[in-house]
Amino acid sequence: MNFEKIAFVATDMPEAQAARKALSERYGDTPPQEADAIVALGGDGLMLQTLHRYMNRRIPIYGMNRGSVGFLMNEYRDDSLRERLAAAECATIHPLRMRATLADGSTAEALAINEVALFRETYQAAKIRISIDGKTRMEELVCDGVLVATPAGSTAYNLSAQGPIVPIDAALLALTPISAFRPRRWRGALLSHRAKVRFEILEAGKRPVSAVADHTEFRQVCDVEVEEDGSIDMLMLFDPDHGLEERIITEQFLY
Repeated sequence: MNFEKIAFVATDMPEAQAARKALSERYGDTPPQEADAIVALGGDGLMLQTLHRYMNRRIPIYGMNRGSVGFLMNEYRDDSLRERLAAAECATIHPLRMRATLADGSTAEALAINEVALFRETYQAAKIRISIDGKTRMEELVCDGVLVATPAGSTAYNLSAQGPIVPIDAALLALTPISAFRPRRWRGALLSHRAKVRFEILEAGKRPVSAVADHTEFRQVCDVEVEEDGSIDMLMLFDPDHGLEERIITEQFLY
């Protein structure tokens, strides 16, 4: 692919802004709507924001780390950018679509690249019924919360909640409890990427629950459905031998 037209986006951090200035002067700065690729300068948060913002453009996004963790980012260098883009490996990911029914009867939708997570809103534990493809699999999960993660998001909050790391090319979703009280030994499940997950909030008035799709939150939900939206392709570019698949494998051998 030809990467003559490059757009640059950056966080407000001085390091990111300085990098954007240097790269723009060297390679030009095309508006994202006209670019062959978008280069995101910052951390994983910026990468997620950029993926969300241009989700329906199907434009390749290449991140360079000017933030902290940078799991989704490539190493920052200001030389040979077009050559790096041409040689990069492309990972195609699909978001989760969340549909929530709120306490007032209204409905809301949002998309998530990493995960959809439910959280208790008060000091009382949440009580949640879980159904998969229309069949109840858990009558009552008493917990701080529960989440559904994509393979791309499996190394994020899902991993912190002791969920499994899922290879990027696996057709799977991770269903992971957050501080489960009952059943105490339940560690979650791996589901087909075609699975439709439904969370029914029990005692919703007494034990309110919020639902969060990446950074979009809805409070006092009563019912939440989650499934992969395979109609949306998001393209992430990674340097060879340092792609997302390799990073996910490496993460599993850290100790």
